[in-house]
Amino acid sequence: MKDFRDRVAVVTGAASGIGRGLAERFAAEGMKVVLADVEPAALERAEREMKDAGATVLAVPTDVSKAEDVRALADQAVRAFGGVHIVCNNAGVGGGAGPLWENTLADWTWVMGVNLWGVVHGVRTFVPIMLEQESEGHIVNTASVAGLITGPLGIYGVTKFAVVALSEGLYIQLQAAGAKIGVSVLCPGWVNTNIADAARNRPAELANEGGDPLLIPQQETLRQLMEQMLKAGMSPADVADRVFDAVREGKFYILTHPDMKGAIQLRMQNILDEKNPVFAGLA
Repeated sequence: MKDFRDRVAVVTGAASGIGRGLAERFAAEGMKVVLADVEPAALERAEREMKDAGATVLAVPTDVSKAEDVRALADQAVRAFGGVHIVCNNAGVGGGAGPLWENTLADWTWVMGVNLWGVVHGVRTFVPIMLEQESEGHIVNTASVAGLITGPLGIYGVTKFAVVALSEGLYIQLQAAGAKIGVSVLCPGWVNTNIADAARNRPAELANEGGDPLLIPQQETLRQLMEQMLKAGMSPADVADRVFDAVREGKFYILTHPDMKGAIQLRMQNILDEKNPVFAGLA
């Protein structure tokens, strides 16, 4: 995709973190940006600040786990700006830590609903619209390096592997159809976002009875380490720069942290050698 000015980008999870970085990067290229997020106050703040900076934006409260919300998002984007050219299925939560056999059905429903079904709804809703336009377009699905390596990240890791597989299949199918729509899968490492505090937006109907179980010492240590790594991580603006370059160049895999490629290579080699999984770490 080469033409960006006056085109339309839709970004989910746009009120903060990587989503906010993507929205600002697209706006800097002269695009009209539709901001979608489940957190009303943060969404309103993002819209106000971007408008004050001169961007053309529209904020649409959206719970991506609900198909009807994503359909309403698409309808408002097309009604306001006439079309959609870039869609970033970026909204995500970091919950569901701990042993897979101890996670509740509510844990699975919440994390899968946002991280995986949010992408599914985005693809099912926006790709037909973009195909009908017969103009250049691009889909960016946010996964994680956790979707490429062996790790203990529980439900989160399950969803990110699924997003990678979904994105690869989508790319191949659109290529086979001769569509003018590119696809990228974003697999970042540590980024300075507030994903560790994602439970603030967990729906009340999906809360665990009696609250979340206490973490054992090893789990608490891992949680604290992850928070430290996030705070010291790459800035969302730097991630957004890499995403924009990938869209412009038609690049599929976006690996923001080259130092983590060793862990990816180890997993792939273990598969080829038919060896048992080994966790190489995320640092």
